[in-house]
Amino acid sequence: MNPLRRGTGSGSTRIQMRKGAASAPAPLDEREPQPGDYAELLRRMLPKQDQTVASHRLGNERVWLKKAGPRHGKWRYRLLAVIAGALRLDALRPVPNPGGAEAILIEARRLRELGEAGLRVPVVLAEQPGGLLMSDLGQGRATVSVLERLDQAAAAGPASLLATWREGLNAIATVHARDTYLSQAFDRNLVHCPDGVIGYIDFEDDPGVALGLAECQVRDWLSYLHSTAMLVRAAAPQTAAEHWHAVQADASDAVRERIAHAARRMRWLRHLPSGRRWGRDTQRVRASALLLARWYGARSE
Repeated sequence: MNPLRRGTGSGSTRIQMRKGAASAPAPLDEREPQPGDYAELLRRMLPKQDQTVASHRLGNERVWLKKAGPRHGKWRYRLLAVIAGALRLDALRPVPNPGGAEAILIEARRLRELGEAGLRVPVVLAEQPGGLLMSDLGQGRATVSVLERLDQAAAAGPASLLATWREGLNAIATVHARDTYLSQAFDRNLVHCPDGVIGYIDFEDDPGVALGLAECQVRDWLSYLHSTAMLVRAAAPQTAAEHWHAVQADASDAVRERIAHAARRMRWLRHLPSGRRWGRDTQRVRASALLLARWYGARSE
């Protein structure tokens, strides 16, 4: 037997085997999802994604995948319940965020409800236990949160800041005019889209399971004020009052009465310590209480 021939034959077989493995078509389940195949993209990427929320490309389309996060500890709600009980404010009663797959179900339901009401929210493209695939509010173009716009406007002066702040107020009023409510109506969850419309994100909890419509809407107003009060108070608190009351004029009597009630109940919070070492949230609560006291007739400090 010719050893060279044997070696050549064996090597050739091995090379052919390697070439065959490399050039063989990829199994169907390893191919990239095709444009529009949202369910397949969600199925493929959900177990691979480390972040709670991340963007992905599907053809030329940008989409967002949100996966279930850990369940939230009940101690967080006990503390809020104590504060709400002390102030006797239903609008501040804790709304449990269940976390996990249940929070994904809540978010998908709320997005559909708000979308059906004609509001700018991400479209639910695909859903499975523990994960949700949503459209991009900017449709591939850049979006910016009201939080970011406020920071930019603050550098331009009080007039610019208040104009941007009023945009957030108007966006919340638009929601309430459809007889519905948001969830966590903080400035970071209001998103300015390229066409100028403000959209809404983050619906892992539903205040409506624990509160009536009026309380849910008051909660929206207080959430937005809480997230913006420090900037507004430092800029032009009296002019801000004019914007606040102008928007509130279109609210229901029940909402206006509950906000005035909240302003009275929150007055003692003006005396919270102002030092940074007490934390950002303490500073925000104090600033909110000072603004409400000023806007609803109590002497501020």
